[in-house]
Amino acid sequence: MSAGPAVDPRGPRFAAVVTTVVLAIVLITSWWPLLAVQAVVFAIGAFVGLKPAPYSILYRKLVAPRLGPTTEREEAAPLRFAQAVGFVFAVVGTLGYAFGSTPVGVVATAFALLAAFLNAAFNFCLGCEMYLLIRRFTPQAS
Repeated sequence: MSAGPAVDPRGPRFAAVVTTVVLAIVLITSWWPLLAVQAVVFAIGAFVGLKPAPYSILYRKLVAPRLGPTTEREEAAPLRFAQAVGFVFAVVGTLGYAFGSTPVGVVATAFALLAAFLNAAFNFCLGCEMYLLIRRFTPQAS
């Protein structure tokens, strides 16, 4: 997973807002196909890149032009790791709901919702913090 170029930090926060809404709808309705779609969105962000991710495209086309440019940038690698963590929870939740284990679906979706909400409301990226902790305690190749 390459880090990719640095990104406008407002984009991931916008994506977190959309993700929060999507995951809240899933928790309220138990509609697992919507969670499966969210898993695909996470997968694109994690494994293809942030630029082609659907919420990134929405941000660039609809929101960013109204905000104006920013000089602030964030490293992409922690954000992509956070997307991968979200992907895992969304897949587990989708499988839980789809195969009749609603409690598994609810718990996995709730964990993903909590992480998305923390980013959307408080600009605290739980997956990014996990990435940084893992990097800190993992020996680096020289």
